[in-house]
Amino acid sequence: MLALGMMSGTSMDGVDAALVDTDGETIAGFGRGAFRAYAPEERAVLRAGLGKWPGGDGVAAVAAVVEAAHAEVAAGFPEAELVGFHGQTLAHAPRGRGTHQAGDGERLAAALGRTVVWDFRTADVASGGEGAPLVPFFHFACARRIGAERPVAFLNLGGVGNVTWVDPRAAAPEAAGALLAFDTGPGNALLDDFLAARRGQAFDEGGAVAAAGRVDAAVLARLAGHPYLARRPPKSLDRQDFHAFLDAVAGLSTEDGSATLAAVTADCVAAAARWFPEPVERWLVCGGGRRNVTLMRMLAARQNAPVEPVEAVGLDGDLLEAQAFAFLAVRVLRGLPTSAPSTTGARLPVSGGRISRPRDDRPSTRGSSGSGRRASLAD
Repeated sequence: MLALGMMSGTSMDGVDAALVDTDGETIAGFGRGAFRAYAPEERAVLRAGLGKWPGGDGVAAVAAVVEAAHAEVAAGFPEAELVGFHGQTLAHAPRGRGTHQAGDGERLAAALGRTVVWDFRTADVASGGEGAPLVPFFHFACARRIGAERPVAFLNLGGVGNVTWVDPRAAAPEAAGALLAFDTGPGNALLDDFLAARRGQAFDEGGAVAAAGRVDAAVLARLAGHPYLARRPPKSLDRQDFHAFLDAVAGLSTEDGSATLAAVTADCVAAAARWFPEPVERWLVCGGGRRNVTLMRMLAARQNAPVEPVEAVGLDGDLLEAQAFAFLAVRVLRGLPTSAPSTTGARLPVSGGRISRPRDDRPSTRGSSGSGRRASLAD
């Protein structure tokens, strides 16, 4: 079926949307995509909601922005038979209060007049999983589509970095040994926040600011001792978990601080590779970080395999996560797993997500572990 996936990531720059023709197991084809940027005032509302849980101050305002933006984007894809809606992550503490993605799929289904799959993470957390990352099952299908014959790594550098080790020789993504996935550490969030505070810039375009600076080796060595890096996967992060790192670079120039924070991201990725079951033949990078030339150079210097943007194999690095939630929406509709012990640490493979149909009085649930608690302002 032709499914539309929509993603508003931890970078909070806007809504990505993409069509995928899929049965939830293989990818028959990719359709068109779109991006709807958040206006500065909308982004300010989203930032004010960071760290907040359902019912918290500002959460309703975040949900209103998120739902309106997604409805606007989805209206431009009338051909979509199904909509996958991720929502906006405001807080993520799988060993604590759970996970919170603002935005109500039931309201979105009513607004669009189409079936919406949403709240993808709660069921996984209820099953003992980290609730993230969820894109690995899609990465498995992508590895098959590009004809990979040996293990490859998909590295997503959004606000938080995450990696998927894929063995395309496995029978299915939930099979033992098919996948290993986890958050690596900071992606672009630290560098974005640093530059926003110093210069009012949303990001380091092309890595130019970092390129003009020098990495402070002493600061880098101190940050390398973060306990998260020593934790065995599966593991996941909240966008704010490494925010204290900004204090460590507060005394550096803007250029040196940017270079050091980019090196932190690259070092975290290098540390992640030690957990792989076997070496990969290539790294395929998606997300905004792949456009940071300085960061990509740092990544390549720390790996024994080529580090390339996913465009090198014919994929779209801007739309990959949106495409993933189109793919996952179809899997939820079919009752297929969307996560597994090797990707999130859930006890068993989980089909996590709520299904809201426009004429339903309340959303129905599909999945092997139940829906858990709805993670939206409707609480």
